[in-house]
Formats: sequence, C-alpha cells, structure tokens
Amino acid sequence: MPLGEPKDLIDAKRFFLEPKGPKHRQYEALRAFFVDERPSKEVAQQFGYTPGSFAVLCHHFRREVDPVFFVTPQHGAQSQPKKSGARSVIVQLRKQNYSVYDISEELKLRGMMLSSTAVREVLKEEGFSALPRRLDEERPVRPGPPICPRRMSVRSQWLHGDSPPHAAAFSCSWQT
Repeated sequence: MPLGEPKDLIDAKRFFLEPKGPKHRQYEALRAFFVDERPSKEVAQQFGYTPGSFAVLCHHFRREVDPVFFVTPQHGAQSQPKKSGARSVIVQLRKQNYSVYDISEELKLRGMMLSSTAVREVLKEEGFSALPRRLDEERPVRPGPPICPRRMSVRSQWLHGDSPPHAAAFSCSWQT
C-alpha cells in the first residue's frame, strides 16, 4: 500500500464515523455497541440500520467463529472456457458471412454448445458488427411451426377483398 499525504485529524475521524463499505460499517457499528457500550438503538440509527436488523447483526456476530471484516474477497476465474474454445471457429464462420444463429447451430453440430447470445458477445469482443438483415429468400430453410391450411385460405380470401373473417375462422385444430 503506497504512502501518501497524511490525513488531517478531521478526515481520520470521519474514516471511523462514516464508513464507506458495508463490512467497514458493520465493524464500526459492532465496535460502538460492544466496546464503547453505546445503546443499540442509538448505534443502529447512526449507522443506518433498523433496530431489528442491528439486533440480527449482533446475533450473527456473537455466533460467528472467525469474523472477517477487512479482507478483500477473491474473485473466481475471469475466463470462460466454452467461449475461449470456440472463439477461433466463431471468427472463421463469421468471415464466411454466417449469422449469429447459423454460427450457434454449427457449433452445436461440432459438439460445442454455445448460445446465440454468447456467440454475439464473442463477435462483439472481436470487433465484428451485426450483419445486415437478410431477405426471406436469403435465409436458410429451417423447420418452423405448422401452418393450418384452413387459416391460410381464409386469410388469403380476406386479403383479396372479401369481408374480414370471423375469429373462429382462424382457429385450427391439429387433433386428427
């Protein structure tokens, strides 16, 4: 920890009376109650706790085996193995003009399960922009929802000048 200019006494006092982080605030509140023997209601009000939540904080503190207040938590791994393993394939497929969804499907075929959102994130990290929207005839053929022939015929009649169909005309039963 580098040394800097010394704090004046008011700033040093403020450090203890106005803690910034939640753990520091807990420490100072508990210290005021247990060491300085101040009333719990007064301590709770000073440090922004309700009387009930401060009582719970005291309860937990008294039962905690080894309380830790000023240790910086260690963060987990900052890498994502699935994304890292697929990164080169994702870039290669985008260079062949594959869409996010096409890339995601291709990765599944290769045994690399990666969502379209994850693929989009990798492409953004690699500096690729979104592809322009494709026309319907440019899209790959994929299975879609079944189309009810009755619904289509009623809809096409309506579009060609007949009166608007009744809502029941649009219902379709797939049970045979």
